[in-house]
Amino acid sequence: MPFRRLFNWFRRIFRGRKSISLGLYGPPNAGKTTLANKISLDWTGEEMGKVSEIPHETRAVQKKEHVVVKTGANKIEMNLLDMPGIATKVDYKEFVEHGMSKEEAQKRAKEATSGVIEAIKWLENVDTALVVMDSTRDPYTQVNITIIGNLEARDIPIIVVANKLDLEDSKPGKIREAFPQHHVVEISAKTGKDIDVLYDAIAKYSR
Repeated sequence: MPFRRLFNWFRRIFRGRKSISLGLYGPPNAGKTTLANKISLDWTGEEMGKVSEIPHETRAVQKKEHVVVKTGANKIEMNLLDMPGIATKVDYKEFVEHGMSKEEAQKRAKEATSGVIEAIKWLENVDTALVVMDSTRDPYTQVNITIIGNLEARDIPIIVVANKLDLEDSKPGKIREAFPQHHVVEISAKTGKDIDVLYDAIAKYSR
């Protein structure tokens, strides 16, 4: 077990409770902030961030501390980390297509690129990761494989979230097929469908 994880394990034992940093990772527009808002709203009464159809709305790590989740006999305290969307390339032209001026688009692209770098750096501070995927899209992408690989290399527990069950073309089974080595939870962050199943998984698989 890496030293940092061993230290955190001892710290949680001696504090008499389980406290973790839970990072939400995934590609842009997978529903990370919608999910972060749902978790935060359920347990603190407050949302965390702005949601937009334009990619890379979240361009810096958003943090909500001391979120206490209770599920059954379990109670877990967490720092909730909503990460910027991970992308292999950020093209300002994509934002121009959404109606932004060239100057605004270039600024957003620069901020989005910095956000990707920041999200990767934050891997050193994450105890458990929710990898959020859009279940209407092909899950077997370079971005998803890269995220999973980086988490596995750091021995960070992973819960794969097959999001957007509320959409007719949702195919969560494809996500299960693509990543059979990890626990997959199917939800709709937008409607809250099966969110309790996710809370149970967080309590069970986090460390």
